[in-house]
Amino acid sequence: MPQTLFEKIWNAHVVAQEPDSPAVLYIDLHLVHEVTSPQAFDGLRKRGINVRRTDRTFATMDHSIPTRTDLSGMRDLTGLDDMAARQIAQLEKNAAEFGIPLYDMRSDKQGIVHVIGPELGLTKPGMTIVCGDSHTSTHGAFGALAFGIGTSEVEMVLATQCLLQRKPKTMQVRIDGTLQKGVTAKDIILGIIARYGVGAGTGHVFEFTGDAIRRLSMEERMTVCNT
Repeated sequence: MPQTLFEKIWNAHVVAQEPDSPAVLYIDLHLVHEVTSPQAFDGLRKRGINVRRTDRTFATMDHSIPTRTDLSGMRDLTGLDDMAARQIAQLEKNAAEFGIPLYDMRSDKQGIVHVIGPELGLTKPGMTIVCGDSHTSTHGAFGALAFGIGTSEVEMVLATQCLLQRKPKTMQVRIDGTLQKGVTAKDIILGIIARYGVGAGTGHVFEFTGDAIRRLSMEERMTVCNT
């Protein structure tokens, strides 16, 4: 029976499925940042649990860091508030304690958490990817099933490399034709939202098709999926 790309990825990653229950879904790549992870690591620590797959987990600092640099080109930390400083210090501690690769402010690989995956070659077609960040869907541009999760789910993936998920419905969004001069990938999404509303896709995975989508660059496709 023919399957969509989503269905192929989903079916290949279901570890267990009980009737009328969420599926146990295997996660290929887990990205972590300093804001939604502290409580998750605390939960592991309290239960005496290690990170299940440190080779599938990567951390970076991107939410609370300053954009300013000092004369040496390093991040200028003088303007950090107490909360941001504590979050950054805690991620450093957690990554060291649990053996997770960390791209910190001294690393040339540090960057936006949903961008470093493609930049570093971590994101690949056919993967399941999660992060405690709503923009994780950006990775969908590369043919991955990617979505944001909450802190309790971050802890679950750290501990088991799996996640409880109910299978969403699918919706094809077909965009044909040629974009006129000045029309961007962002305009495609804004046009869809204007026509169907912000809640039209609730409970669904969008699969974008059509000539206009095929002509987009990877950066433009990331914009479409990010939105």
